[in-house]
Amino acid sequence: MTIKDIREEWEIRATDTPFVGNKTSVRTDDVVMPDGTVVRRDYQVHPGSVAVLALDDAGRVLVLRQYRHPVRQKLWEIPAGLLDVPGENPLHAAQRELYEEAHVKAEDWRVLADVYTTPGGCDEAVRVFLARELSEADGERFEAEHEEIDLELARVPVEELVRGVLAGELHNNCLVVGVLSLVAAQQGDGLDALRPAQAPWPARPFEV
Repeated sequence: MTIKDIREEWEIRATDTPFVGNKTSVRTDDVVMPDGTVVRRDYQVHPGSVAVLALDDAGRVLVLRQYRHPVRQKLWEIPAGLLDVPGENPLHAAQRELYEEAHVKAEDWRVLADVYTTPGGCDEAVRVFLARELSEADGERFEAEHEEIDLELARVPVEELVRGVLAGELHNNCLVVGVLSLVAAQQGDGLDALRPAQAPWPARPFEV
């Protein structure tokens, strides 16, 4: 048996969008189950996101701490952001987020992982990139606003982040996925064997 996710879409008898927000919305679908019954499913419709695990030459990961109101916590995270434009190239979005949140650029980009954050209640897809060969970005720093005004930046050794994840001290999903994927890749075929930055992404198709 091949362990691989497959594309499948069950019949939808009716659909409605009871809420439309600034970036996301809520959709209600009446879905036909395998036994023929029809069940209502509510879920958040999301444009998709990118995240960047930026690894420096000293083996440290660039992280930031930001207030997240829904969970009432300041979380350590890796740079991340929405795919603001439909069909936007995710690499370009990732490069923008790394610049805006950390004023850093990278010369080497790979794909670490593609994930659905909460597939039982949201269609958000996230592509987590690995960025290496880091340097200070050119130009002026991006002007922060809202939660980002209080942003804290740090560079933390990979081993310390792994310890924090396994100890239940770090909770951001992109950080957890990125750090553990990094270690798995390092212990496997190596970072240079990761997928190229422009690898296809069926969950959010884009033009190169």
